[in-house]
Amino acid sequence: MRTLPRAGSLAVAAAAALLTAPAAHAAPTAEVLGDNGTVKIHDAGTGEELRKNEPHVCTFYLDGFGFDGGQQVDWHIEAWAPTADVKGETAESGSLSLDAEGHGRTQELSLPDGHYKLFWNFDGEKGAAKHKVFWTDCEESAEDSTGSADSAPAASGSPAVQGAASSPSAQDGGDLAETGSGAPVGLISAAAAALLGAGGYLVFRRRRASKG
Repeated sequence: MRTLPRAGSLAVAAAAALLTAPAAHAAPTAEVLGDNGTVKIHDAGTGEELRKNEPHVCTFYLDGFGFDGGQQVDWHIEAWAPTADVKGETAESGSLSLDAEGHGRTQELSLPDGHYKLFWNFDGEKGAAKHKVFWTDCEESAEDSTGSADSAPAASGSPAVQGAASSPSAQDGGDLAETGSGAPVGLISAAAAALLGAGGYLVFRRRRASKG
């Protein structure tokens, strides 16, 4: 019978550990430094709130988000094959300080029509620079702006248009760090309750046995 109090204590301790597990799992990492966030190429007419990449642009800007607050960024754009006369030649460069939310954007940029590669370096990075390959084609953009006689604009009420606008995948870059996920809190709570009940029952039996 001496094992009953010990077994009850172990059950209660195990239940307490399970009850505190969800809170510990949900707590964010205290220190997040390094390769967080992503950078996108945005057409000059694209809002900063849209987290999508646009690899075919005319006038454009660089939009970084999800980084650590206040990080310093140095970036440069290199001419790239197959249109580059000299591959790797720097076509544009600059630097900026990200805000407290880890967001920052450049001014609007314009490059001759061609193929380019962006290199985005920042304080605390642990790997290679983040990068994006893109095309500039202002001649094609000018032709598109003139319109076509046999082309008709899509109806604003079209389900396809509405679906594309509301789809989260159309706005998200898809390369942000995924937050962790653990066991459902409900299952952990149920297991803790069962252990608490078992511990209480064992203590009850011990007391009855000692009175008898």
